[in-house]
Formats: sequence, C-alpha cells, structure tokens
Amino acid sequence: MSAIHSKNTRPERLLEKLLKRNKIKFKKHYQLPGSPDFVIEDRRIAIFVDGDFWHGHNWKLRGMKNQKTELDSYNKFWRNKIINNIKRDKKSNLSLKKLGWKVKRIWESDLKNNPKKIYKSIYELF
Repeated sequence: MSAIHSKNTRPERLLEKLLKRNKIKFKKHYQLPGSPDFVIEDRRIAIFVDGDFWHGHNWKLRGMKNQKTELDSYNKFWRNKIINNIKRDKKSNLSLKKLGWKVKRIWESDLKNNPKKIYKSIYELF
C-alpha cells in the first residue's frame, strides 16, 4: 500500500488539466475538513476525486448488484478499510457543508469516461 499515492494521482491530474483548460482558478489540497483535492475558493466549492475501489464504487464497474455484495466479497481488512473511507467521506461532506462549502465528489471512472460531463457538473455549482 505504500506505493498508493493519495495526492497528485492520475485522476487528479486529469481534473487539473480540465479545470486549467476551462480557466477555472483553483487551489490544490486546501486545508479544510477531509482535505479536498481541489478548492474553488471564491465559489466555496470543495472537490474530491475519489478512487472507485477505495471509496466503495467499484461494485458498479464490476457489474455487481450493489455495494454490499462487493464488500462481502472482500476479506475483513479491505471491507473495513472501504467502509471507514465511506464513513469518513460522509463526515467530511457534512463538516464542509456546515462551513458553507458546496461539495462535489467525482468518481475516477466518471472522470476518465466522461470529462465533459464532469466539467459541466462542476460548472453548475457556480
């Protein structure tokens, strides 16, 4: 797991290029609850780029019935790791919203498969 990076991942770099191409000013890894990957400070938008596996979205990619089915297929360590990530994400979202921030969570697979749709969903928060 030490080879897994949490900052400047490939999906983050893809979103960074997308934001720059559209001339959206942002800051990376801003100090807020949950440490958002990107912040559009003047619009108070916090953006997270979530890995499908690490944040419990992999079940859709694997064609499984639901998240529980996927989690049940993992050993105890991975099941607990992903469940705790999901809980932490929800807590971060709530904390940020209480501070007046809009929160956008982006799945890495959605960013890879349809960057235009992702850009539009971010721009709609303006």
